[in-house]
Amino acid sequence: MPAGTLYRGREGMWSWVAHRVTGVLIFFFLFVHVLDTALVRVSPEAYDEVVATYKTPIVALLEYGLVAAILFHALNGLRVIAVDFWSKGPRYQKQMLWTVVGVWVVLMAGAVYPVLNHAARELFGS
Repeated sequence: MPAGTLYRGREGMWSWVAHRVTGVLIFFFLFVHVLDTALVRVSPEAYDEVVATYKTPIVALLEYGLVAAILFHALNGLRVIAVDFWSKGPRYQKQMLWTVVGVWVVLMAGAVYPVLNHAARELFGS
C-alpha cells in the first residue's frame, strides 16, 4: 500500500484528525479518572465532594462527549485495521468511513436517553 493511501482526500484527513483528538481526550479522561480515584486514599471527604460535582448536568454533557469520543475512536480504529489488513481495504476506505459515521450517529442517538436522562430530569423536573 503506497504511503498516504489511508488518508487520501478531505474525509481521510478529518478522520485522521478526529482519531487523534479522540485519543487525546480519552487519555485525558483516564488521567483525571486515576487522579480523582486516588483522592479517596488522601481525603475521603474531598473525594465525596469531587464525585458530587460529577452529578451536575454539565458533567452529564461531558460524559456524553466522552461516550462519543470513545465510540468514534473504537469504530474508526476498526476501520483503520480493516484498511491496513484487508487487501481491498484501501479501495473501500471512504465507504467504510461513512459507514463508521453512520453507525456512530445511530449509536449516539441511542445513547442520548441513558446518558442524559438524569441531567434532563434535574434541569426540567421529573
